[in-house]
Order: sequence, then structure tokens, then C-alpha cells
Amino acid sequence: MERLVGPRAPVPRPGVRAHPLRPRTGHAGGGATFRFVTEGFGTAYAQALEAADGKGVDIAGGASTVRQALGAGAIDELTLDIAPVLLGGGERLFDGVGTFGFEPVEVLHSPLTTHVRHRQRDGG
Repeated sequence: MERLVGPRAPVPRPGVRAHPLRPRTGHAGGGATFRFVTEGFGTAYAQALEAADGKGVDIAGGASTVRQALGAGAIDELTLDIAPVLLGGGERLFDGVGTFGFEPVEVLHSPLTTHVRHRQRDGG
């Protein structure tokens, strides 16, 4: 199977993006290969799980991607990067998400951004 991420790729784990671009495969530095999937989150996540071969999968994206991943039960750890900047009209991150079953476990501050890492609560 085609490798999605090489040893010097910008992300350490396999990843698959789901967005409206035409299907293609792209190559990044360090031998990394990124596959672009247009069939939706479920297909992209299934391909990432297969490529990860039992290892973790990182999911990155905006509010819509996070909501889909939460709805699919695909998230056990969530990092929110919070900056005091509104891009466009903004989008509510947790609209339509039932109970938020996560608790903060780490907070990192910088002058421009706060990073909050959450883990799924027991029984989450």
C-alpha cells in the first residue's frame, strides 16, 4: 500500500484529508505522500486507519471536520489551539455535538495562542 507519510514528513502519523478538491495524490518533502479524499470523513478516516496499521491517526481540520470526527467516535484526545483572531464569519465548533465527554489535561500559553489538550473522560 502506498505510504501516506514518510520519515521526515511534517506530521508523524498517517493522515487523510477530506475536502472538495479533486481526488489526487501529492508528494511532500521527505518522501511523504498525502492522499486527498473527496468521499467524506468516514472514507478518509477508514483509509487513515488502514494506513496507520494499528498506530494512531491524527485528524486535523476545522469545525466541520471536528464535529464529524466526534460524531463518528474517532477522537480520544483533542487539542484546541485558541487565538484571539476571528477568520471570516467564524463557525461554532460544537454545534450539534451531544455531550462533550472530554476534560482538559494540559494547557500551554504563549503571547498569541493558548493550546488546551483534552482527553476523553472515563466512560466518555
